[in-house]
Amino acid sequence: MLRTNTCGELNKENVGQIVQLCGWVHRRRDHGGIIFIDLRDRYGLTQITFHPPSAGSGQAESGASYETANSLRSEWVIKATGKVIARPDDMINPKLSTGEIEVEVAEIEVLSESKTPPFEIDEDKAKEAKESVRLKYRFLDLRRPKLQEILIKRDNVTRHVRDYFKKLDFVEVQTPILANSSPEGARDYLVPSRLYPGKFYALPQAPQQFKQLLMVAGMDRYFQIAPCFRDEDPRNDRHPGDFYQIDLEMSFVEQEDVWNAVEPLMIELTEKFTDKKIVQKPFPRFTWREAMERYGIDKPDLRFGLEIMPISESVAGCGFSVFTEAVKQGGVVHALKVDGGARFSRKEIDELTEAAKAKDAKGLAYITLKQGGEIASPIIKFLGDELVKKIIEMTGAKEGDIIFFAADKWEVVCNALGAVRSECGARLGLKSKDKAAWCWVKDFPMYEYNETDKKVDFMHNPFSMPQGGMKALENEDPLSILAYQYDLVCNGYEISSGAIRNHRPDIMYKAFAVAGYGPETVEKKFGGMLRAFEYGAPPHGGIAPGLDRLMMVLFDLDSIRDIYAFPKDGAARDVMMDSPSEVDEKQLKELHIKVAGSK
Repeated sequence: MLRTNTCGELNKENVGQIVQLCGWVHRRRDHGGIIFIDLRDRYGLTQITFHPPSAGSGQAESGASYETANSLRSEWVIKATGKVIARPDDMINPKLSTGEIEVEVAEIEVLSESKTPPFEIDEDKAKEAKESVRLKYRFLDLRRPKLQEILIKRDNVTRHVRDYFKKLDFVEVQTPILANSSPEGARDYLVPSRLYPGKFYALPQAPQQFKQLLMVAGMDRYFQIAPCFRDEDPRNDRHPGDFYQIDLEMSFVEQEDVWNAVEPLMIELTEKFTDKKIVQKPFPRFTWREAMERYGIDKPDLRFGLEIMPISESVAGCGFSVFTEAVKQGGVVHALKVDGGARFSRKEIDELTEAAKAKDAKGLAYITLKQGGEIASPIIKFLGDELVKKIIEMTGAKEGDIIFFAADKWEVVCNALGAVRSECGARLGLKSKDKAAWCWVKDFPMYEYNETDKKVDFMHNPFSMPQGGMKALENEDPLSILAYQYDLVCNGYEISSGAIRNHRPDIMYKAFAVAGYGPETVEKKFGGMLRAFEYGAPPHGGIAPGLDRLMMVLFDLDSIRDIYAFPKDGAARDVMMDSPSEVDEKQLKELHIKVAGSK
């Protein structure tokens, strides 16, 4: 046995014991001949000491141990054997769990030397290193206690999730990684087949078809901590390439059944693994349209108020042409009252205006209610005193507040004021890390108009059951049809998306036809699932909370990359393993692939 104890477990009860510790040299200090080493493993730090032979310490082989200690450098791996002694009262370190003791070393063995690290492992100093350097040497970065703590938390959360679903009689099933390519909303990662030249597997964007096939197979309740692969652009809450989700599906259920299975889990994870207070239990529910109108986004941050208010009818006939023209052309005018927003400087208002323009708004009007009763705004002269007074009463504005306005198409106005609301929440310090504001958003539109392709297309999951079934698909405007789709949201992040599935082949063919996909395409892409549905498919539905994003939100991390042991960087590269990378010409020939531009 190389070690008898770990570096984080020793305390006063161990005083007098002979122990063996193994770990990394975290810090070395020479105090007047006595050498102090902070020895580190994943359990913590222990101070070990070395006395020169002349100190008369009585250590066996003290001279050799002292000379070895004198040569130690940062991140060397050592084994130290010695006696646990109590520190003097004036030398106790209350910041360490082992701060009341130290180990007086009698023997030391160097197990492995280390080059000088490209950055210090010390928590604060490591942050000063460029992320590109830390990711290239991720195996060193992972020695930081914070990142190790995150990996341990991830393990604990995953274990809790598994135990939770086992208690509800769910069966964990692993689904294939090599699958077929299907239009599910993101680009596929394709894998060429050596045995079938010109044909490709796809890494699954989600186990969507497989979990539905499990329902047809009669499994009833399935779950999986599922790896998913999507070729999407990186952002702080989306890891490029691969990610994990808590995938589940249930037979003979309606929306409420799925929600009732998932909501208690989210409450448990929040309360067990964080100190956050859940804002509202049970979680509030909004329709998609309601969330868009009230908060300007379909993943609202409910840690703060600042609700948006429609005022189109009140301003339809006013003297401000921007408002009147928007209403005449079928658009809307909405107002956003921001408590305490009168403190915003002209520069800040200009920045908020740019946030609105980034969402395609033409501009941002406002009324400021300054202290002392003064009302300031470039548009007062167009609205008139009576209408201004009415708007102030409608919005409940008071001294010190500001009211923002947007006028345009409904979706543009919602998105623009949603961006302004979010930015105001951040500027006013309203996004408390002490709160977890969960909610459900339901009744998403089945279809949307694709401006790029100039056609109707699926807004979300194409396998969702349209509300109204076949009758709605045959008789209603596609853009008015709602789907049995729902999202779970926390603190402004979409944590999960789910749906009651379309389990009938006739409705599926029609749903895809509305989006411009003929039966040949549907059969080619989803033939296996359609064939299964011809043999008695139960009504079923499910959801798939994103495990990585969930933990990013619960643990208050700035980037989702911190959740992964070995993440990709912001350009979707693994700089540690140098991927993606070129491969041998022989491999390409075996796969019948030629890289464009190569000889």
